[in-house]
Amino acid sequence: MRDIELFQAALGLGERWRVVGSSFDADQRRLELRVDFERGARFACPECDAAGCEVHDTHEKRWRHLDFFEHQAYLVARVPRVRCPEHGVRQVRLPWARPSSGFTLLFEALVMTLVAEMPVRAVAG
Repeated sequence: MRDIELFQAALGLGERWRVVGSSFDADQRRLELRVDFERGARFACPECDAAGCEVHDTHEKRWRHLDFFEHQAYLVARVPRVRCPEHGVRQVRLPWARPSSGFTLLFEALVMTLVAEMPVRAVAG
């Protein structure tokens, strides 16, 4: 199994999203996974769930993810904004992160579990 296929399976991003690349920096102890959607994909409006809205534009965003074998891991993706006939241009909902968060849902869950058992300062370190 190639690294891209492994990361795709491990992340479970759903049918519209694909891991399209990865880079690893051993000196920085950092793994970066690039995620993208298929050309021509359509998404639901995040306001009204109207299906099939076309992509208006994209913005590249980055999220801190769970460590991968003690290396910091990040997801980087082109995040689409769709044009809804009723609500105008809106950023789509992502299966891995809350709106305006710089962390994946799994990373946030880990942090919440840790802060329940440890001082916040120790978790932040």
